[in-house]
Amino acid sequence: MKKSWLAGMTFAACLLANGFASSVAHAEGVYFIEPADGATVSNPVHIKFGIDGMTVAPAGTVTPNTGHHHLLIDGQPLPQGTVVPVSDKSIHYGKGQTEADITLPPGDHTLTAQFANGAHQSYGPEWSKTITVHVK
Repeated sequence: MKKSWLAGMTFAACLLANGFASSVAHAEGVYFIEPADGATVSNPVHIKFGIDGMTVAPAGTVTPNTGHHHLLIDGQPLPQGTVVPVSDKSIHYGKGQTEADITLPPGDHTLTAQFANGAHQSYGPEWSKTITVHVK
């Protein structure tokens, strides 16, 4: 019995070492940890961002593969190189925040997490994620 268990563990270790268990990790990109796509939420709405493949750094840090999160409310992903606008529909998390509480009017809203470099230039649609929420 021990030999069978050990053989199974060795096989599993080989799968992990060779990258065959890659479904465990997220693909590169931006995603929402909270809220879930299609969720019904109430105010304040807790937003929690995740990212794989880049490093979160405060605004002003212009280093390859670093940046910070922006939340576009009822907006679309921005083309690569476009500066994320400053408006009431665009929230900048320039201190490197990965979560926050926001207030939205009741109804359906799209939320787009847009990752941008230290100069607020979008990394493009490939580094964004859009979800829909319903606010009670």
